[in-house]
Amino acid sequence: MSGAAETTAQDGRDWVLPETRTAMPKAPKPAEMMHLAKRSDAEGLKRLAIHAALLLGAGALIAWAPGWWKLPALLPMALVQAALFAPLHETVHYTAFASRRLNAIVGWVAGAPSLWNWHLYQQFHMDHHKYTQIEGKDPELAPPSPHELGGYIQRMFGLTFWKARLKHNWAGLKGDLSAYPYVHPAAAPRVSRSIRAMDATLAVCAIGSALIWGWQTPFLFWILPQLIGQNMLRFYLITEHTGCSMDRNGLTNTRTTLTHPLVRLLMWNMPYHAEHHLYPFVPFHRLAEAHAVLKEKLAFVQPGYAAWHRDHLRRLRGGAA
Repeated sequence: MSGAAETTAQDGRDWVLPETRTAMPKAPKPAEMMHLAKRSDAEGLKRLAIHAALLLGAGALIAWAPGWWKLPALLPMALVQAALFAPLHETVHYTAFASRRLNAIVGWVAGAPSLWNWHLYQQFHMDHHKYTQIEGKDPELAPPSPHELGGYIQRMFGLTFWKARLKHNWAGLKGDLSAYPYVHPAAAPRVSRSIRAMDATLAVCAIGSALIWGWQTPFLFWILPQLIGQNMLRFYLITEHTGCSMDRNGLTNTRTTLTHPLVRLLMWNMPYHAEHHLYPFVPFHRLAEAHAVLKEKLAFVQPGYAAWHRDHLRRLRGGAA
């Protein structure tokens, strides 16, 4: 790392490799990182058990909270439910577990509460990796990251997320996913069947819980936590690529965020995001080792999510995204 880059990183901001640097760093070739590729059912089940315990604990907190105290009690459930995006993401790469079937089952269940169908997300996410930060091809850039304050606020409230989820589910129920080019035509029937099964399962669970434990049950344990939690997740996800280079350079088009170990635990090490994009075959429990290899080569290493949002808001208010 150059002296200028070191100074910027120490100041608590992203550091960007100087454009004038003649010898740009290169990432190790995938073959050089294959020693980190071994997947483990034990590691995946251990992390899943922690996540399940947190969900049960958050549910117990809501159940035991009296009266209006249930409202603040929703926050832990919202946070842990939103973090189900992490096992959803990890399983579409088949890296959460050694077993492909276990990846599919856990991922499908993890995505359902947020209406993210596992089979659809797999198609979506593979194109995101294939065309990261390439406008017109990367599905995560539709809509693009907001470059003005109003768009940022709208994104953080999850409006674009829920609009997309409802459109995707309606298209799957109709059996017409032609509007989504990342869904391969051969995979479209399977995706549609999976969406229908997911929606039917959610409906049965919501109606059944309401009949058994009362109408407020699906609202307290699912709908409200999702509405709150997905807002929290927007603050996390927007940092991964916003402000990074719009090209195929894996060292510069994705940001790694150095955060608290509890956040890394809850998010299955997803904050090591540049490492994941460079080597998507590396399972979550080996990403810290990948970071140790890459940390001096990455263009964007952010010390904390709050600091990123603070600096990003300053840029938006100043008119420079």
